[in-house]
Amino acid sequence: MNNDLSNIKKAIKYLNNDQCVAIPTETVYGLAANAYSDKATSKIYKLKKRPKKNPLIVHYYNLDKLNKDCEFDKQFLKLYSKFCPGPITFILKLKKTSNISKNVTNKNQTLAVRFPNHKLTRRLLKFLKYPLAAPSANISKGISAISRSDVLDEFGKKIKFILDGGPSKKGLESTIVSLVGKQKILRLGSLEKNKIEKFLIKNKDDNKNKIIVPGQGKIHYSPGIPIRLNIEKPKKSEAYLVISKKKITNKNYFYLSKSKNLNEVAKNLYKTLRIVKKMSYKSISVETIPNKGIGETINDRLMRASKKK
Repeated sequence: MNNDLSNIKKAIKYLNNDQCVAIPTETVYGLAANAYSDKATSKIYKLKKRPKKNPLIVHYYNLDKLNKDCEFDKQFLKLYSKFCPGPITFILKLKKTSNISKNVTNKNQTLAVRFPNHKLTRRLLKFLKYPLAAPSANISKGISAISRSDVLDEFGKKIKFILDGGPSKKGLESTIVSLVGKQKILRLGSLEKNKIEKFLIKNKDDNKNKIIVPGQGKIHYSPGIPIRLNIEKPKKSEAYLVISKKKITNKNYFYLSKSKNLNEVAKNLYKTLRIVKKMSYKSISVETIPNKGIGETINDRLMRASKKK
């Protein structure tokens, strides 16, 4: 689909009829539905085979629309002005008057909210009269989708419409920050931790309830085959993911980068995991990835992907 108004109108038609559509963001593709509709949001859980206890991230166009659903203060506004629209999700207090579906929040009094930085999806959100609940467009615990073809791999004809915005620029999910109680990062993401932490206020944790957020399961982002980390010499039979150019390369070598460019590694990670899976490798080994900057997020995703049941 091209970036034009007719395709946005098609997406709106499906969304207004309580259907799910896939939408592009700068991080990964989302499986979107009307966040105010119980019927629509229940379809997200069914399609993703997602546990009902796992809340959804809700996407907004601007602060005016968020104000209908959440409470926010000067600290949030400071972070918003610095990082939004962009790859950051905030945990905020939900207003009692909010129309957000209970499916979205798992009956919690908090909401995960985000302002995506993708031109096509921002145009879509601007036209809608409701925000979009939109977790990653993939089967639960699996690899996130970063392109239209990935969404088709995951859902095939089960999904009604894909708003094609091209490949995601970041390739890893948003960073989640809680502003309820103690301010802290709950999930590493495309916005690097060191860029956020200096803006967070350190205070006593008065949040007695544990906040559950996406991507925190023991097993997540998995291609469905074993992964070994920090490997210098791979087995001949397994796929080897590398981040720097090698003097000798074999058919089982897959480059995430040839120059240790961690942003490039992040962008290529999920795409490469999908390729390897389709080539029927039985296992994957990964070269050591520096645990700094976006490398912390990459290692977090690989660690969770490598966990056994």
